[in-house]
Amino acid sequence: MFFVDTVEIRGLGNRGYLTGGRSAAVVVDPPRDIDRMLALAARREVRIALVAETHVHNDYVTGGLELARVTGAEYLVPAGARVSYPRTPVADGDTAGIEEGLTLRALATPGHTPHHTSYVLEEDGRAVAVFTGGSLLIGAVGRPDLVEPRMTRELARAQHASARRLADELDDDVPVMPTHGFGSFCSSTQAEGDSTTVGEERESNDALVKDVDEFVTDLLAGLDDIPAYYAHMGPVNSAGPAPVDLTPPRRADAGEIAARLAAGEWVVDLRSRVAFAEGHVAGAYNFEADGKLATYLAWLIPWGKPVTLLAESSEQLADAQRELARVGIDRPAAAATGGPADWLGDGEQPRSFPRAAFAELAGVRERGEEVVVLDVRRDSERANGYVEGSAHIPIHQLHERVAEVPGGTVWVHCASGMRATIAASMLDAAGREVVAVDDPFDAAEQAGLTVVRP
Repeated sequence: MFFVDTVEIRGLGNRGYLTGGRSAAVVVDPPRDIDRMLALAARREVRIALVAETHVHNDYVTGGLELARVTGAEYLVPAGARVSYPRTPVADGDTAGIEEGLTLRALATPGHTPHHTSYVLEEDGRAVAVFTGGSLLIGAVGRPDLVEPRMTRELARAQHASARRLADELDDDVPVMPTHGFGSFCSSTQAEGDSTTVGEERESNDALVKDVDEFVTDLLAGLDDIPAYYAHMGPVNSAGPAPVDLTPPRRADAGEIAARLAAGEWVVDLRSRVAFAEGHVAGAYNFEADGKLATYLAWLIPWGKPVTLLAESSEQLADAQRELARVGIDRPAAAATGGPADWLGDGEQPRSFPRAAFAELAGVRERGEEVVVLDVRRDSERANGYVEGSAHIPIHQLHERVAEVPGGTVWVHCASGMRATIAASMLDAAGREVVAVDDPFDAAEQAGLTVVRP
């Protein structure tokens, strides 16, 4: 009997897999923090015999090279991938034995990248699962625009062909196990659902129900912004990532926190947006540990700039450090735990700003008060509707464009509240008077605000 265990990387919207039989297993697309895979294998009492990459990843640092080194497993990497370390190159149709009766078969599925490869798990010659990486996802496919702009249309057509190859070669009941698509920006669209099969995708996936021209046109029209840090992930994974170091960072006192802020470094407060708004160190930015910390911090921070983390507990700090290591923010410059009282010097007072709902903004407008409404959602979100008279700077551009925000008190909103508070913290650090709208965007119209729908 075979098994498939899933390791979810919720903050990045990805999954890695441990699959195998009685005594041996293969890991597909492992995250950088390999201890989770090692612990799963230990609980299963199986030896990790193979580590397989579906492609050179653009959105996170892989743990594959280190996992293969630690376990002595054979490291399978698509033959077309340009990498600088020893591995077993895998071509279409190649097979690798896991244990008696259990085999992994490579199936070329270019599209997300030119070399992308899916892996079919076969038990006694019958396909029982397919690991599709960034090819066929749940209700979507991996985006084709992360490699080279001039190749995007060609790769989009390849995605269509690859999805159809998977559907043609596999039975309807074969479970589809994608790496991306659970909130990852590597997915071409954000789909609902937690699991799927070839048959379910055959009925609903655009790649399988539309002809190639319609599919490509719609796919390219729907592509969203690419997180800036993606530009660094491919080169790191091609060169061979260093082993992850999750030892606790050096502790900073109030004096060091102030000095790092004065030097222009980033100090990131990981507490909830409610706690941050109520009181924080002046100049600190708020990236909630329970939000998409790695995605948004890695996207917004100038690459390589030192970052000091402020957390409410050692556990929160350790979790954040692990998440950031997955995207190449390896070692915080320093860290501190507790709250503002622990992070401020004698006589210093915490900064604060109000939080509000859209109903309160509507009330302010009804009274004729002059305020700035700043929308920090992405272009694709704003295209579906925006508050009349609002300014627009996407959150990932705000740090470089703070000077463009009109004068006056700024009421900043996003789709739910998390990004609004990131933006509010940046504006607050720049000395602006700010109100964070902590409310779903759907509530804007219900509150009586005019929402323009282009």
